[in-house]
Amino acid sequence: MSRSINYTSSPLLASKTPVWRSKFIVAGLALAFAGLAGRAAYVQVLGNDFFQRQGEVRFARTLELPANRGRVLDRNGLILASSVVAQSIWAIPEDVDKNHPKLRELARLLEMPLAELRKRLADEDKTFVWIKRQVDEPVARQIAALDIKGIYQRREYKRQYPEGESAAHVVGFTNVEDRGQEGVELAFNQELAGKAGSRRVIKDRLGRVVEDVRDVVPPEDGPDLQLSIDSKVQYFAWQKLRDAVAQHKAKAGSVIVIDTRTGEVLALANIPGYDPNRRRNLSGEQLRNRVLTDTFEPGSTMKPFITALALEKGMVKPTTPISTAPGRITISGSTIRDTHPSDILTVSQIIQKSSNVGTVKLAMQMSPREMWETYAQAGFGQKPQVPFPGAAAGRLRPYKSWRPIEQATMSYGYGLSTSLFQLAHAYTIFARDGELIPLTLLKSDATVQGVRVFSSQNARAVRDMLGLAVQPGGTGTRAQTMGYSVGGKSGTARKQEGKGYAEGKYRGVFVGLAPIENPRIVVAVMIDEPGNGQFYGGLVAAPVFSETVQQTLRILGVQPDMSVKPMIVAEPVEESF
Repeated sequence: MSRSINYTSSPLLASKTPVWRSKFIVAGLALAFAGLAGRAAYVQVLGNDFFQRQGEVRFARTLELPANRGRVLDRNGLILASSVVAQSIWAIPEDVDKNHPKLRELARLLEMPLAELRKRLADEDKTFVWIKRQVDEPVARQIAALDIKGIYQRREYKRQYPEGESAAHVVGFTNVEDRGQEGVELAFNQELAGKAGSRRVIKDRLGRVVEDVRDVVPPEDGPDLQLSIDSKVQYFAWQKLRDAVAQHKAKAGSVIVIDTRTGEVLALANIPGYDPNRRRNLSGEQLRNRVLTDTFEPGSTMKPFITALALEKGMVKPTTPISTAPGRITISGSTIRDTHPSDILTVSQIIQKSSNVGTVKLAMQMSPREMWETYAQAGFGQKPQVPFPGAAAGRLRPYKSWRPIEQATMSYGYGLSTSLFQLAHAYTIFARDGELIPLTLLKSDATVQGVRVFSSQNARAVRDMLGLAVQPGGTGTRAQTMGYSVGGKSGTARKQEGKGYAEGKYRGVFVGLAPIENPRIVVAVMIDEPGNGQFYGGLVAAPVFSETVQQTLRILGVQPDMSVKPMIVAEPVEESF
């Protein structure tokens, strides 16, 4: 039988509770709910952007989709530089077992000491570290087969250079980030690079993609770049230059070939060089593009410009006799000499024999301003208008500061400086009947228009003199070429050291054109510090010119303009310097 209970008679319920206690509890609960509501409002409204960013920092990633860098091609479409897929190895150090038995094999595949691998895995950043960038695909597959936890791969592009050392100074190379560092790769980096794409994703802590959070922006591959360089001409010129530098035990050498019809640079090579596919321990000596960056006193190669100016002013004709006896001349207390003194030489013979005295006598009848303007019009003292890094302007001082002896020495190439690129460019004036044409490193089939410096008649007259300079009795007989008529000028200059000239150190130069009646190419060669007993430009540089001209004209399909027969080349006359 149930018993009834009278709850109202309970002493607990009958006791009086203070009113403030209940109000305090209710107020506390209300305050807590208000705080939660305020926090929710702050997180979702006022501070929403901040918390969104923090979430993205922890889990969202924008993956760059690299663009394929454009290829560099020669004028015939042959590849000079291209990109291939290469995997880069990275790791999450905190996930890698530092004593994993397969780490030794991983180090072997990466061609690095095991200690170096462990050092990288001990990096302060526990979530990401590069182990090695751009490994070859076969090696990447072997690394993937090891299946080491915490070791991952990322797809990138690696640059390859099929022509190797022969075209290195033209093409240059990129760094591991695929950005141009030298040569055309640097000069046209923006054009070649293309535009990278992107992919916004959410990743977990292991770097695995969970989902895409927006549409993928595809990459835009860089366009191909076609150069004016002919890889066959380039390789042959580089090879002959390399052989000459070795034969004469020279410090360095340079060569450039220009198409006078279009202004295209067909070849540009330097020794010493480097292989852009293997760039460990490169020095500045190897990297320097000497054709464009090195300046020197051009010596006797400047004499044709003084002769052309003398003809232009009507001072002389090619047959005008000039007294050069007794083979020396004194100006302002300094004596200028000819290596082989003569009594009387015609203006043509002054170029043929490379007479300093005859050239100085012509120059001293001109004003310094006239000489300076002619040199400046020919491009000396001005930076070449080519988009190539490090192109030097050379040195041509203002004419107002010239002393008489300086005007005299500048007439035969001392007291000013030029690069081999500028010198070859200036000789297009004689190849193009008095016009200086613009040069380009990009392929161009159009015939270019130049800026007139000399009249056609006087430019052709000097070109005939250059033809005499390679004939018996001239200073450049070793420049003669089988099957083709040529013309050119040798130059030999002492090297400057400090405020004077170094004893026994020279640069031998030869610059010329072919065929002589209708020149198609200009070739310039410089041999730096030949040390095997010969140093005159006509002896060390002219043979490289001869072989390069012959091969280049054959490749261009230019018909021989001379009967092809064995020739006995006379020993060249030594030019004055």
